[in-house]
Amino acid sequence: MGETSMKSRLLTKMLAMTAGALVSGAVVAQAADYPSKPVNLIVGYSAGGATDRVARIIAKELTEQTGQPFVVENRPGANSNIAAANVASADPDGYTVFVGSVANTISRSLYSNLQYDLLKDLSPVVLLTTISNILVVNPNVPVNSVQEYIDYAKANPGKLTCASSGVGSSIHLSCELFKMRTGTDILHVPYKGSAPAVTDLLGGQVDSMFDNLPSAIPQVRAGKLKALAVTAPNEVPFAPGVPTVSASGVEGFAVTSWFGFYAPTGTSQAIVDKLNADVNKVLNTPAVAKAYEEAGFLMPPKPNAPADLAKQTQSEVDKWQAVIESANLKQN
Repeated sequence: MGETSMKSRLLTKMLAMTAGALVSGAVVAQAADYPSKPVNLIVGYSAGGATDRVARIIAKELTEQTGQPFVVENRPGANSNIAAANVASADPDGYTVFVGSVANTISRSLYSNLQYDLLKDLSPVVLLTTISNILVVNPNVPVNSVQEYIDYAKANPGKLTCASSGVGSSIHLSCELFKMRTGTDILHVPYKGSAPAVTDLLGGQVDSMFDNLPSAIPQVRAGKLKALAVTAPNEVPFAPGVPTVSASGVEGFAVTSWFGFYAPTGTSQAIVDKLNADVNKVLNTPAVAKAYEEAGFLMPPKPNAPADLAKQTQSEVDKWQAVIESANLKQN
């Protein structure tokens, strides 16, 4: 009886090990073949903004490298949270990828009714870039420095407007943090993406914006917008001569935006690692280096593993939770 029971347990163990090996082998084979069909990169903003722009740069090179189309899909709304929720509930097969950003780490604490949890429902894959925001104003606004902007806001409480790509974006939180630090009353005007906000800024419908630098810098270079300061802790090479907000009198002020790929939780680690490796490979190409330089994107620090983005995501969630609670910005 005991011998029979022992043989039965041994047989069960062997079958389980065999099944596990078969599953593991299938996953490895699946990752080796990945991608074998088009991959959808979901951007939660309208075309033309920084998130869309970096996604398209990477998608173009991934398509050429892998031979499979990487297709950027714009699904704007709710500061990219609708798109994030859609990806979170998608099949975890590596063929639906969310182009997330610092905005999603902000949203986790800002909104009480999100349909997804960034830390539980989406798996970090790879960081794409980091960028500074830049405070720009319509040329008709009579200010030429951060201090003049502060003075003008205080002389016109509630009348100076500050556009953003949506409630909870880094562009919005840059403005809110600035208001907190300077004691100014500036009216926030949210849009469904950076591009339509910049369009209205150029047209004079709004006065100012803490836009992502890649979206605004072409208009600055063309003389259509005035640049007052960058939000990065140090001056940015893509905006020579533009001081930091911190050096302009708001000491210690710093906001950096960033963008990365996230897959639905449950996506095999082998596929996550394969996509991470593919992206890091294209980041090292001359074509991406040139496109990043023209756009104002900074290369992510190496080794740029999935664990690095996971650590950054958690750190940013903690940082912005403190700001949101301090400013009482919680949304329903």
